[in-house]
Amino acid sequence: MKHIYLNLKRFDIPAEYGGVNHISDIHTYGKAVVESVEEGLKQYAPEEADFTVFFQEAHLLSALAARSADSPLQIGAQSADRGDTAVGGNFGAFTSRRPASALAAMGCEAVMIGHCEERNEKRALLEAAGVSDETAASVINAALNDEILQALNRGLKVLYCIGERSEETERWQSVLQEQIETGLKGADRSRVVIAYEPVWSIGPGKTPADKAYIEKIARFIQSLDPQLEVVYGGGLKAENAAMLASIPEISGGLIALTRFSGEIGFYPEEYLEIIRLYLGK
Repeated sequence: MKHIYLNLKRFDIPAEYGGVNHISDIHTYGKAVVESVEEGLKQYAPEEADFTVFFQEAHLLSALAARSADSPLQIGAQSADRGDTAVGGNFGAFTSRRPASALAAMGCEAVMIGHCEERNEKRALLEAAGVSDETAASVINAALNDEILQALNRGLKVLYCIGERSEETERWQSVLQEQIETGLKGADRSRVVIAYEPVWSIGPGKTPADKAYIEKIARFIQSLDPQLEVVYGGGLKAENAAMLASIPEISGGLIALTRFSGEIGFYPEEYLEIIRLYLGK
């Protein structure tokens, strides 16, 4: 089975505020995304692929409410906190944070943890406090492990993002191994999918990772644990869909932007076209 993930980042912000939302009023964004892709995904059999969309918290309820009874979409959040509520314990001291219990109560099925943007934010705080890069990496992996365990405890599926930065490319094996071993310590790995992000190759002006490199990484991850499924987290798009589909060790991908020039952003019809190109139908 293939796993297709969609991370909408902050694509809900209107263009006049510096965002890239060209598809809907922000108040109906979650509903609009679900309704615009749901029917197009029903052509794929459940055993062929599953489809998960990670929304900002503000849009989760409207997205969940918009799904039809036979929807192929799973709805997830873009992170979960490393702490959670508990009967007889912490009942809500999570101001500004997103406990897994809140996601489960809303009806979410999945969560994304460890995206490079989340790792960068945590690293920036630690570096500002004078923590060394090596220590920061260990602290971040341990914190993400807490997030993963809380999410799994609430019955959520986890997409766990890992990847090496440009300054880590010469020691990528040890970097990825620590991210996996520390991040997944004590976790039920059958409910976790790995999204590999070659952080060094993502962004304007950078050279994308090629097929040989992605194959090498996917095989390395599965050499550490053969049960781990790996999807490409560096951006599944029209230009690389066929190439990624030809890699047996890659079980899907993470889509974000669908248009990278002109009025850049996420466009539902282009999302469906990327999936068609990747799945070959």
